Amino acid sequence: MTIIYAILIFCVLIFVHEAGHFIAAKLCGVKVNEFALGMGPALIKKQKEETLYSLRAFPIGGFCAMEGEDEESGDPRAFNNKKAWQKSIILIAGSLMNLILAVAILAGVALYMGTPVPVVSEFMEGSPAQKAGIEIGDTVAAVDGQKVYEWEDLNRLIGESTGETLAVTVVGKSGAEKTVITNVLVDETGRRLIGFIPERSHNVMAATIDGVKATGNMTVSMVDILRQLFTGDVPVSDLSGPVGIVAIVNDTAPMGFVYIAYIAALISLNLAIINMLPFPALDGGRLVFIAIRKVTGKAITDEIEARVHFAGIMLLFGLMIYVTWNDILKFVVPLFT
Repeated sequence: MTIIYAILIFCVLIFVHEAGHFIAAKLCGVKVNEFALGMGPALIKKQKEETLYSLRAFPIGGFCAMEGEDEESGDPRAFNNKKAWQKSIILIAGSLMNLILAVAILAGVALYMGTPVPVVSEFMEGSPAQKAGIEIGDTVAAVDGQKVYEWEDLNRLIGESTGETLAVTVVGKSGAEKTVITNVLVDETGRRLIGFIPERSHNVMAATIDGVKATGNMTVSMVDILRQLFTGDVPVSDLSGPVGIVAIVNDTAPMGFVYIAYIAALISLNLAIINMLPFPALDGGRLVFIAIRKVTGKAITDEIEARVHFAGIMLLFGLMIYVTWNDILKFVVPLFT
């Protein structure tokens, strides 16, 4: 099942990325010679109009081969003959699709799990809130006079409080409002609470907002890790490739599909961010060349750009080999020792 999960994640995420390039290319009138899922020899091929669609043997990649993408072409529909803004849209589309997919996955998880709201669902044992007179179904409207609009507000206000008691205003099912004085508990982790479990709302809009927030938090964390990679605070040896991802999926699978979904969203967002880095051969590197050539005109030819991207590909292959070897030493070798 680990292998199946890993293959499905790779295939879906890569398909979505390349589909972004493909759709944008078609909308911009660029000729797409081949759209492939996987790498290596083709297992299934189908020619439809001008594009060859193929499924290849190794599910570790994919590509959208556009006319004039890596070499000059005289075809007016070639990528190299399109305007700068059209090229930019096509290049950004892949990462944008991975970003949208990450949001969709996390929103789906939030919808399934439910979004906590400041409504009392049940009480913990020995709950101060229950002893103070709060009832199941009550909605917390304010804490110490400060308005509560969502569960995060309630958590924050209780966490930031310093006294032994809180004035909590609640609205009952009948609409009647009352304010009670409740004690505050401090658990073993130091977290302050008043002892009730919230209701969970399965609302599409709320889940979408949660998905956007979770994606934003993931993005901040990933950007910080990239910064630490460049500053040397995080060693390159800590990076993981396909082998490492399979190992992570293997560790995560027993926890349930929700955790697998989080891993898929994390990898999708990682693809989006990495591809936008201004490095040759990556979409971000190609965007840099579009900007440079827009300013310098013909100073940089398609041939020069292609050579730079080829050098970038070789460096990326070298990094992938290094990362894969490290993954084998970290995750595979210990299984046989």
